[in-house]
Amino acid sequence: MRLVILLIICTLTLSSCKNKSKETNTETIQKEEIAYASFGKEIVANDAVIAKSMAAHYETMQQGDSIDSKMKAKVTKVCQAKGCWMTLDIGNNKEVMVKFKDYGFFVPKDIAGKEVVINGKAYVKEVSVDEQRHYAEDAGKSAEEIAAITEPKKTYSFEADGVLVAQ
Repeated sequence: MRLVILLIICTLTLSSCKNKSKETNTETIQKEEIAYASFGKEIVANDAVIAKSMAAHYETMQQGDSIDSKMKAKVTKVCQAKGCWMTLDIGNNKEVMVKFKDYGFFVPKDIAGKEVVINGKAYVKEVSVDEQRHYAEDAGKSAEEIAAITEPKKTYSFEADGVLVAQ
């Protein structure tokens, strides 16, 4: 009889250890989530549209159209003067110019190449020659490159009220 009780106790002990290791694995998986630095309005990374999907939306938009959106993309350039704008790669050699609502916040100047999640309004607009030259100057382009800008350009734009930068 003692042997049966000892076997039951050993079985229960081993089974409780097995469940504990499963909990540890679950905790490890949860810790592997991406950490973000937040700028502007607090947002969450959930339900963000990937850049390629957003590119399809932009292609169907006309000048003056806008949609509320949350997008995840990679930063290509950042304003080197203050961090007051950035461009994002959306695939097919297309970029989105991102400005920040009411200049209420800026992003770090060293985030080129990092993944970001932005929330706000996506729209299409025509950028004047003067504005293009201003952005080229902020980006640190040469005088020759700035002088070569001679025509307005249709651009994909985004006014972000919140930004998450992957760490």
